Amino acid sequence: MSLLYHFSEDPNIQAFVPRLHPSHPSLPPAVWAIDEAHGPMYYFPRDCPRIAFRLKEDTSDEDKAYFLDQTQAEMVIAVESGWYAAIRNTVLYRYTFAAESFSCWDKGAGYYRTHPGVSAVYPLKIEPMGDLFSRLCEANVELRLTPSLTPLREFLLPRTLQFSMIRMRNARP
Repeated sequence: MSLLYHFSEDPNIQAFVPRLHPSHPSLPPAVWAIDEAHGPMYYFPRDCPRIAFRLKEDTSDEDKAYFLDQTQAEMVIAVESGWYAAIRNTVLYRYTFAAESFSCWDKGAGYYRTHPGVSAVYPLKIEPMGDLFSRLCEANVELRLTPSLTPLREFLLPRTLQFSMIRMRNARP
């Protein structure tokens, strides 16, 4: 059975009901989930801005050398240093779903959304994540702390890496 995940600071969600996505208001309501390989992008407090990047099939040799030759990590995630204490102190829960109610929306980012007509999704399991920094290390993620994500955002946009920019509305200017 394929599994998908959702991460939340709320340990008491019994059913996930489709809703509009604030970044994609033209899409019909859905429940969103992430695959295991991309799950570490969500090992953070919900509102924490972050940028995750990794190789993709057509990443240029120049971008690979500049961004990833100096690491053995599967993924690099940059976070603003002002969020350190919140990451350290957040209690996060992983909700596990069977994948049957979902279809892939973005393979490169690992995003899935429920099929049209699904009225609710019920978790198979809910478990606390524990120390988020330890979980990131276990997932072979390189974590980078920076005063502001804005310069990295501007630098990454024209590059050939797979990247996800999450909650950037909360990033420092």
